[in-house]
Amino acid sequence: MAGKASEIVLSKHELREVVAFAAACAEVVLAVFEADQPHDSRPRAAITAAWEFARGGERGKSLRDTAWAALEAAKGTDTAAARDAAWAAMSAAGAAYLHPLPKATQVKHILGAGAHAARAAELVTGDDRTVGAGHVEQAVHRATPVVVDVLERFPAAPGGGGRVGELIRMLDTDLRRRPSTQPPCAATNS
Repeated sequence: MAGKASEIVLSKHELREVVAFAAACAEVVLAVFEADQPHDSRPRAAITAAWEFARGGERGKSLRDTAWAALEAAKGTDTAAARDAAWAAMSAAGAAYLHPLPKATQVKHILGAGAHAARAAELVTGDDRTVGAGHVEQAVHRATPVVVDVLERFPAAPGGGGRVGELIRMLDTDLRRRPSTQPPCAATNS
């Protein structure tokens, strides 16, 4: 996506890689939401839509609608862990709407799904921060060189945002420090 000189240039291929990364991060904790709300398929639909876009689908109304629906699903959860799992799914679909603006806030589109997934995992284990750190490490290994390259075009993640903000900054820092020769783990769709 070419644009003005102040914009960051992102190809559709790069955007699809970012969305695949986000979808892979989110689906790791989908079961947390589904255990809490077994009859609500909205977060699963958001992750499915993200994978469809990542594999060549269109970035259209249905993708945006599934992101909003996952956000609504988060409001009906019984646990904070399930809410963060739904937010991870929403973030996966929302990653397709990464704007080519050189603003730190855009980093949330790249890393939000991974951070919310890590937070959901922490909360399931009684707020065990080592579990979140482990999920951040897994996300670092899951990121492809394309995802890291896109991330590095943006300013560092912004401050604030509570624990999810901390996890975003951990993930941001770790990805920017990752050696460029480190191969990513394959992201799969379950």
